[in-house]
Amino acid sequence: MRVTVDGKLRYSWAVSTARAPYRTPAGTFHPLWLAKVHYSKEWDDAPMPYSIFFTAAGHAIHSSRATRQLGRPASHGCVRLAPSHAAALFTLVRAEGAGTTKVVVTNGAAAGRAARGRTADARARHTQRASSDI
Repeated sequence: MRVTVDGKLRYSWAVSTARAPYRTPAGTFHPLWLAKVHYSKEWDDAPMPYSIFFTAAGHAIHSSRATRQLGRPASHGCVRLAPSHAAALFTLVRAEGAGTTKVVVTNGAAAGRAARGRTADARARHTQRASSDI
């Protein structure tokens, strides 16, 4: 994930996106709502701290305790971040405004497939980008 503000790179973080057969949708989105504390209604009340929901279907960028999985597909479709990174992004989006924040997901369909032969850093750069252009 690359986070930019005013066109300047602020953060670059490893993420996890969907594992097969799930999918992280590709496209350009704007946050629909934010929830500092949220539990998944679909996945056994799984905790989703610092959620930034970007689809009506419930896809979100959120914190995950499964930090060893970051850099490779592991989710049911959400974009997972390390707890401190999710907190920083949540704070930034709240400060800059959800209405002016743009979430760009590239290769979302491919993100659900194991990306062999690439480094975790390359996978992170290749699969996700979130930006706040204010």
